[in-house]
Amino acid sequence: MAAEGTGTGETVGGCVCGAVEILVPRLGHEISACFCDVCRVWGGGVQMGLDAPAETVEVTGPVKTWPTAIAERAWCDICGTHLWFRYTAGRDAGYLELTPGLFPDAGGGHLARVNYADRAPEGYDMTGPGEIARVPAAQYEAENPHLQSEVRHDGT
Repeated sequence: MAAEGTGTGETVGGCVCGAVEILVPRLGHEISACFCDVCRVWGGGVQMGLDAPAETVEVTGPVKTWPTAIAERAWCDICGTHLWFRYTAGRDAGYLELTPGLFPDAGGGHLARVNYADRAPEGYDMTGPGEIARVPAAQYEAENPHLQSEVRHDGT
């Protein structure tokens, strides 16, 4: 189960099933989002990440990776939770972009940058146009009691 902090300034996160745990001493607070073609397919809409120096991150558990010519994507081998994106070449090669959902309250991060913003599908604007229903968790879970076996109740 993910926990925010260990009393040492570190942030602890993990996958849905709890098999992978990630300990991050210096988690960035700026979330980047990407709508490139690969990220849209990989993430089901938008890929988001919080930067952390790769050499400082401790990962335990069953992790699988998929390498491409320029990057690596990682996931839990049991539940499939997306864990990180990492360039293997270029200026950002030393950093992991950890999925914010691994950490309570997205690790305290905020959305700071949207890459390939011009490729975001038109229907992805969560502010409009028109009326968009914003259903709180308690209401949605009350309307769908079968979700109780799937919903994480550790703050994420």
